[in-house]
Amino acid sequence: MSSVLALSACASAPRHINDVCAVFEQNDGWLNNWQRIAKSTEYKYGVPVHVLMATVRKESGFKPNARPPRKYYLGFIPGKHASSAYGYSQALDGTWAQYKTESGNWGARRNSFKDAIDFVGWYHAKTASKYGVARDDAFRLYLAYYSGWSGYARGSWRNNSSLQKYARDTEAMARKYNSQLRTCG
Repeated sequence: MSSVLALSACASAPRHINDVCAVFEQNDGWLNNWQRIAKSTEYKYGVPVHVLMATVRKESGFKPNARPPRKYYLGFIPGKHASSAYGYSQALDGTWAQYKTESGNWGARRNSFKDAIDFVGWYHAKTASKYGVARDDAFRLYLAYYSGWSGYARGSWRNNSSLQKYARDTEAMARKYNSQLRTCG
């Protein structure tokens, strides 16, 4: 019974997503220790934990099976989702395939926190290398994450006030998480 509870805990979203310490406390299992996983990702890619966690929070609210909304026909017939984005990182099919190829993580799943945060670290590190964005610049990293690399390079975000607001919100959450991390046990 306890193994069933442990497995179900891995698949549920944290309740207090604006408190990174609470998120870590709710996911502190022996095999699934999110704080350890996030620190390992920071070490691997040089992207700070608070930036990684703020990105995942903004993208999925830490929901493992998050998807964009569906289009409905006649108001009730479900159609396709707005995009192929899925999981904690809301990675698109093509970008996820690129990540699996480049990282060698062939078994990666978007609804696995460990794989998803590794993806976010990989994506942000590539953004930093390609465009000279600082690895702790949550605002610009999020602009590139949401726009995609070609959209970021074209500057498509410059006339998109909604996207700029999302990026500012992510930056503010990263600052909040950074302060909170100093008090996590």
